[in-house]
Amino acid sequence: MTKGGETRNRILDAAHEAVVAKGFGATSIDELLAVTGISKSGFFYHFRDKTELAKALIERYFAEDERIYDALFARARDLVDDPLQVFLLTLRFLADAMADLPRGHPGCLVALSCYHERQFDASVRDLNREGALMWRRRFRAMFDEIAGSHPPRTAIDGDDFADMISSVLEGGIVMSKALEDPAVLPRQILMLRTFVRLAFQAGTT
Repeated sequence: MTKGGETRNRILDAAHEAVVAKGFGATSIDELLAVTGISKSGFFYHFRDKTELAKALIERYFAEDERIYDALFARARDLVDDPLQVFLLTLRFLADAMADLPRGHPGCLVALSCYHERQFDASVRDLNREGALMWRRRFRAMFDEIAGSHPPRTAIDGDDFADMISSVLEGGIVMSKALEDPAVLPRQILMLRTFVRLAFQAGTT
C-alpha cells in the first residue's frame, strides 16, 4: 500500500471509531486531525468534506460486509452442496463470528447515516440505497437457489425474504446496542436460522 493509501486508511479508521461512538454530526474534522496527527491539508487531499468522508466510510463498510459474506458462504459451500444447508451453515458461522466479538458488533454505519440523512446530500442516500439493494440481490439469489430444491411451505416473495435477512441482521445490531448485550445479535441470527429452516421444511444441521 502506498503512503497516501495508508494515510487515507488512518483517517477512515479514526473516523469509523468516532462515528460509531457518537454519530456523524458529533465527529469533527479537527478531532480526526488531532487523533491521526495528519495536517488539515493532508485531510483535504483525501476528502473534500465530511460528505466525501461519509461516503468513503459507507463504501468501505459495504466492501467489508461483502468480503465477510463471500468468505462465510465459500466456507459453507466447501462443506455442503445443498443450497439450503449452505445458507443455514453460513448463518451458524455468522452467529459464531458475532459471538466472538468481545464487545459485540461496533455498529452499522449505514443505519447511522440513514438516521441522520439530513446531514448529507443525495449522494449518500443513493449510496445507502444501492448498498441495501446489493444485500437484497445477494440474499434473493440465495432464496431462488434454495426454493429451486426446497419449495417453501407457504408463498414467500423472494425480495421480502431477502430484506428480512438484512432487517434481522441490522436490527440485531441495534438491539444489542440498546440492551447493552452483545449476545443479542448472535441469538437473533440463530433465531433467523430456525425460521429459515422451518420455512423450507429443512430436516437437520
